Amino acid sequence: MPEQLGKTIAKTNVIREKLASGEGSPYQTYKALTIGDGSLWSFVCYEVLTSLLGPLSGAAGYLLRKIFYKKLFKRVGRGLIIGRNVVIRHPGKIRIGNNVTIDDNTIIDGRGSGADGLVLESNVLVNRNCMILAKTGPIYIGEKTSIGSNSVIVSISGVRIGASVLTAGGLYISAGSYRFDNPKIPVMEHDAYSGGPVEIGDGAWMGTRVTILDGVRIGRGAVIGACSMVNKDIPSFGVAVGTPAKVVRTRR
Repeated sequence: MPEQLGKTIAKTNVIREKLASGEGSPYQTYKALTIGDGSLWSFVCYEVLTSLLGPLSGAAGYLLRKIFYKKLFKRVGRGLIIGRNVVIRHPGKIRIGNNVTIDDNTIIDGRGSGADGLVLESNVLVNRNCMILAKTGPIYIGEKTSIGSNSVIVSISGVRIGASVLTAGGLYISAGSYRFDNPKIPVMEHDAYSGGPVEIGDGAWMGTRVTILDGVRIGRGAVIGACSMVNKDIPSFGVAVGTPAKVVRTRR
């Protein structure tokens, strides 16, 4: 039940509340959503680069984004490939290693990642139509990890995915939930909460449309079957299936 779970999310950190508050001008609101506390010059560079180069197709688009998008990020290695219509928010909190590929129509948002930031290590592949959102916690994706298309990774207390992790399409990592103690007010008006960070160990494999709730730790080399919902820790090398997921055997 909600009263047993930990971290409460302050209303001021919920983006819906910020938008509804009406505080600040439209420019200030938009700037807070896109680059945060950066200078006016940073905002102008962001707007020009993403507006002109973001939708550009073909080899010219890949090449120009590879050259000029480096100016946006906190750190970026060599060999970056960014597809069409990729949305980058708060790029000053995002660090990218070598030979990282971010495919078309993906959103990478480092807004709430804090001091640890949003990190994509070398040789990470983020397939098309993904959403990687650091709402109020950092995100770390280790080397050679592949995130399947149409996946959603939302961090409230933190998400850490190890090296060489394979995820099929439709992965969903939950951002937490809402309390619902008072039936007299809508659920969306209650406090949000999180059960803790999500951790996925090195070499694990998530099947198609796996859902992982917050506070879950999946061990090294574990395998989660397609369409499973993981709400409890899975040991290293465990093979788990079902809703909720249960360990049916071990790879050892």
